[in-house]
Amino acid sequence: MYHYISGRLALLENGVAVVDAGGVGYKLTISGTTYDAMPPCRSVKEPPFVKLYTYMAVREDGIELFGFASETELASFKLLISVSGVGPKAAMSILTLLSPEKFALAVCTDDKKTISKASGIGPKTAARIILELKDKLIKEQGGFDNVGIELPLASATTTANRSKLTEATDALVVLGYSRNEAMNALKDIDFEKTALEEIIRISLKKLMKY
Repeated sequence: MYHYISGRLALLENGVAVVDAGGVGYKLTISGTTYDAMPPCRSVKEPPFVKLYTYMAVREDGIELFGFASETELASFKLLISVSGVGPKAAMSILTLLSPEKFALAVCTDDKKTISKASGIGPKTAARIILELKDKLIKEQGGFDNVGIELPLASATTTANRSKLTEATDALVVLGYSRNEAMNALKDIDFEKTALEEIIRISLKKLMKY
């Protein structure tokens, strides 16, 4: 129903943001990642202007609106709630602990230990998230194997850098981009001097501009 809501940030608390859009105060449940991305409400007279991408969950006991600072985080949320046994509350718990980049990296590297650190997420649920999302994306995107061989990058010639290239590409695919889109976004990045998480972050910025 809503793709995003933009307006003045009337209230910001842990887990909650209220956006005043056209005189209507929309209460949105937010993750820790989105909370950290929000500007502080320093002035009541002139609260900051924000834009939150939204997901509306309709249940028997009511309707809840979720807000995200970026479309990438919204995409991560939708991926998580597609996993059997993972609801909005669990998804928000994971996205409070992990940014979209760290979440994608955890999935593509089978890091269930990191995912299970989220509140209410045990090792079995973490393992199921990795299994279902990775399996789904292997089918949709043609797999993770040999990523970077078909389209080699000049800055990823060493074994260590090619490993970074593979993991960064896998992470971008987990977030819903095609391998070709990922490879194009990874061009011109200095793999030698850039940490893996920063490589993913830079690539996501490029992809969001396309």
